[in-house]
Amino acid sequence: MKENNPDEIIEKPSAEIAIRDKSRSSAATRSYVVLPLIFLAVTLLGGLRLSANDDSFVFLKPALVCLVFASATIVLFFRSRLIALDGWFSDGFSNLQMSANVAVAITLFTATTQLFNSLLPEHGLTFWVVGFCFFWTLWNNLFAEFDVRKLLRSLAAMFVLAFVVKYLLLANLTISTTGNWLQRLLENPAQESIAWLLDLPRYSSGTGYIQFFTLILYLIGLYLTPPMHKMRA
Repeated sequence: MKENNPDEIIEKPSAEIAIRDKSRSSAATRSYVVLPLIFLAVTLLGGLRLSANDDSFVFLKPALVCLVFASATIVLFFRSRLIALDGWFSDGFSNLQMSANVAVAITLFTATTQLFNSLLPEHGLTFWVVGFCFFWTLWNNLFAEFDVRKLLRSLAAMFVLAFVVKYLLLANLTISTTGNWLQRLLENPAQESIAWLLDLPRYSSGTGYIQFFTLILYLIGLYLTPPMHKMRA
């Protein structure tokens, strides 16, 4: 009969503990370093535009309605259990972990606010039309029964559609930036008239690339947001 080596018995639990510690360290790095950096990048890029004249940086502050939409989105995250209050904030957490969780939650809120700032037209009729679509979608989702995957699919579809409308459809109406307004009106009267009626701002085409990258970053951040029980110590 083969006898067990005591050294092997001691070494096996030690290896399991080492693997478990490495996994926890990796999860902590993702949750408290990578995730906030992604959301902070979205916060910075969401208000960034490039001037149509000289490609200079233009930073736009979010409209008040963006804060309202972001708050409603965070409520949806809580309601769908993407974020569980008892998984992020609990009396059993240390002060350090509680502070870290609060910091992550704040970066998530600011990134969501700036994403709406990125996708919502700046002013004019289009601002109210797209804003109403955002409001209607979020309002209906607040009373719908769905899980995390359905919520993420719904939000991703809403964000992608808003991006297409703003940076592909509406942006094409203001693509001509050469000459003064009279020259542009003579060259393409229909396009210039619609752009004037809708009060569309003129930005460099690079703005669309920046905001595409911003949207992708935000969706990646949501995907990397860990299950709430993994936020526990």
